[in-house]
Amino acid sequence: MDKIDEILYGFISSLGYKPALDMFEKISSGKKLRSKLILKIAGQNEQSVRLCAVVELIHLASLLHDDVIDDSLLRRGKPSINSLFGTKNAIMLGDILYSKGFNEIVKFDMKIADIISEAVCKLSIGELMDMELGASFNDDQEKYLKMIYLKTAVLIEASAKAAASLVNLDEEKYAKYGKNLGLAFQIVDDILDITGTADSLGKPAMNDFKEGKTTLPYMFLYEKLNKEDKETLKSMFKKELNKEQIAWIKAKFDEYDIIKNSISLAKDYGNKAINSVCNDDLKQIVSNMIDRDF
Repeated sequence: MDKIDEILYGFISSLGYKPALDMFEKISSGKKLRSKLILKIAGQNEQSVRLCAVVELIHLASLLHDDVIDDSLLRRGKPSINSLFGTKNAIMLGDILYSKGFNEIVKFDMKIADIISEAVCKLSIGELMDMELGASFNDDQEKYLKMIYLKTAVLIEASAKAAASLVNLDEEKYAKYGKNLGLAFQIVDDILDITGTADSLGKPAMNDFKEGKTTLPYMFLYEKLNKEDKETLKSMFKKELNKEQIAWIKAKFDEYDIIKNSISLAKDYGNKAINSVCNDDLKQIVSNMIDRDF
């Protein structure tokens, strides 16, 4: 992982613009799920490590834009780039990272470049769809699943597929693994937003609903509620919730076993991922991701 960070630093340093490098150094690098996936599939070599760096660059660019869209002041428990340097600088840094990512991916085999660049197009559509769905309370689960596939799972899917292509493995099997891992990953994040604490999340708990994200647990709950309670839940959408409102939502989650059912769906996607490939390391990635503290 240190080698990947070194390459990332070199990518931005090579542009020769110190303000961009200064901002880049303030980004929290995260756990590098996509890189771990690439290295487990393709092994550690010059090409695979460089592919990791390109994918991480693209992922970081998407997070910078995400934080601007959501007005997020924190990212992984640290001040976001937009809170430190302003939204315009954060947007432009994101554009720089995307541009450099494309500049580097074209140095790979055309098939690898096509896999990653197509994923970035889909990712951008996912960002736009997320904003559209956030305009009002959304109870359409199919739309939400499509959005999280585009916004989150598609780059994980592409990472697995590109890694398989590097070492001549079955690309479609590994793409299926990545897609289902990505869907499970996002559903787990949705659950943790509700069950976690500000310290464990690096941001306020139950923040998604306030930001205009009707995640699957809220959809599952909406299905179970009576007409009056449905209206109560919708009235809290995109609002700063007080203690009583938070307690009401959590009580309803408990009453209808919503968290348990949401975890069950995440595990279903995790099992689909595991059944796609015969690889103990990849099975462990699924287990580690799903078995986080709820």
